[in-house]
Amino acid sequence: MNRRQLIQVTGLTALALASSIALAQDAPFKIGLILPMTGQQASTGRQVEAAARLYMAQHGDTVAGRKVELIVKDDTTLPDVTKRLAQELIVNDKVDVLAGFGITPAALSTAPLATQSKTPMVVMAAATSAITSASPYVVRSSFTLPQVSVAMGDWAPKNGIKSVVTLVSDYGPGNDAEKYFTERFAANGGKVLDKLRVPLRSPDFAPFLQKVRDEKPDALFVFVPSGAGAAVMKQFVERGMDKAGIKLIATGDVTDDDQLNDMGDGALGVVTTHHYSAYHPSALNKKFVESFEKANKGMRPNFMAVGGYDGMRIIYEALKDTKGKGGGDALLAAMKGQVFESPRGEVLIDAQTRDIVQDVYLRKVEKKDGKLYNVEFDVIKQVKDPGKAK
Repeated sequence: MNRRQLIQVTGLTALALASSIALAQDAPFKIGLILPMTGQQASTGRQVEAAARLYMAQHGDTVAGRKVELIVKDDTTLPDVTKRLAQELIVNDKVDVLAGFGITPAALSTAPLATQSKTPMVVMAAATSAITSASPYVVRSSFTLPQVSVAMGDWAPKNGIKSVVTLVSDYGPGNDAEKYFTERFAANGGKVLDKLRVPLRSPDFAPFLQKVRDEKPDALFVFVPSGAGAAVMKQFVERGMDKAGIKLIATGDVTDDDQLNDMGDGALGVVTTHHYSAYHPSALNKKFVESFEKANKGMRPNFMAVGGYDGMRIIYEALKDTKGKGGGDALLAAMKGQVFESPRGEVLIDAQTRDIVQDVYLRKVEKKDGKLYNVEFDVIKQVKDPGKAK
């Protein structure tokens, strides 16, 4: 090959490479959103998808010259299905980001695939502390149970609660809630009389609540996943436990904004700790709630919605930062360290843990304008996940 031919071949190779890069940037930027749209956690899927679509409606479907495509898949709350769908999205659809994940087992089943394919995985709902440790490509926009449970372990003994029984759903987040609440409660001088765990699937709370009534604690501390709180509240009131002098304290999953009005006045006065309330008084949240309800026939956004909304913000800003080029490692680097105002308050994506740092609020269920809300009365600022704080 003479010099002229070599120059021609080199030039053609460079042109082909430039063309392939240009084609990649012209291709749509695909987000594979895997959620439980049917089954026990369907309310989670409904809220997250609605919030993701609201973010796109407000901020457009083109970012840094790339058309954004949302591909929604229903995993029916079954981790094996989640894993299969994630594999199909990576291999067949060639998604740039995986997102969603309604429950911990779903997120954990997918984490190895994210690592192997170097695909950023934005966890918008699942809340077990260990999820971000399962893959270096996981970034979380939701919360962790230790974040919100420790706050209740501090508040309860300072407010007349000396003895408790805990009641949690028997899987990762429930185990986290039980562990971090009871350790902090005991460290503050409280007495844990019993620890009860309820099966995640088809739970029957009645026999557990009867046992609690027999043990007569000052309070019952509860964690159940989003969507199951109404059943706990109904049976708690039906058994007259409040009249027996047993207070209900919980993480905010129990007084889920999406279901709170259907729980009735029996929920009044229940104190919870959580990172988001639809009644959060910031101007940004008021706009978010108004827009969400308008777009979804009056449905009130809950903490799952804000996880979906902020997750989309994290993805959009990362794509902007890479000037539309994307790429797993570049997107991941751009997600780390983001600081922004969310409808829940100011948040940070910790660059080391890829977990969210956020305010945690003490809230009490009150009636405002004839409707039930979680009304904030105190705040713990910028809480890191205690599961990683060490």
